[in-house]
Amino acid sequence: MERYELKPDELVQAALKLGAGAVDARLIPASDILVEDELAEMCREPRCSNYGLSKSCPPHVPGPAAMREWLRHYEHAVFIKIDVPSDLLQTDELQDIFKLLHEISAGVEKLALEQGYSCAKAFAGGSCKLIFCRDHEGCRVLTEGGECRNPRYARPSMSGFGINVSKLKELAGLSEDRNTANTGTDTSTSAFYGLVLVG
Repeated sequence: MERYELKPDELVQAALKLGAGAVDARLIPASDILVEDELAEMCREPRCSNYGLSKSCPPHVPGPAAMREWLRHYEHAVFIKIDVPSDLLQTDELQDIFKLLHEISAGVEKLALEQGYSCAKAFAGGSCKLIFCRDHEGCRVLTEGGECRNPRYARPSMSGFGINVSKLKELAGLSEDRNTANTGTDTSTSAFYGLVLVG
């Protein structure tokens, strides 16, 4: 019988620390993760601007069928949310926000692996090509058949696997956006999500 140093719910606490106050995280049953072929198909039609740019996005990921098979072997998942000021979404800082999401998701995955969850697997959002390799002409894996330039942090997008993030938000009790006008400032936030399969 495998022995883990951290229980799954303790991984949630670790995720909160990784985000330096910007993160909310919940432990959810892996069986609650809804996978829909139609959601993954939306990456292709209407064509997502990230389609085909990296090894972590369609058509270079195994998609919903693989996700359904993987989920049969997991008991839990850590669902991660980061809140960012909405006024940053139309700036050059957007990719830095996605970078943070990838780093947090990969960090929870790394911790889970170190604690004995040998099949821990992280997912995030956005194209790793634009996040980590925006200054390179192409994804090294696709254009040269080489190794990923950023294997430590680059993780596949949930969208390409048909994960219904909206349903996960509802089940986990994580709200989408919020407005904090009652604090004296009109500061709205938007949410970005990651997922780590554990156990």
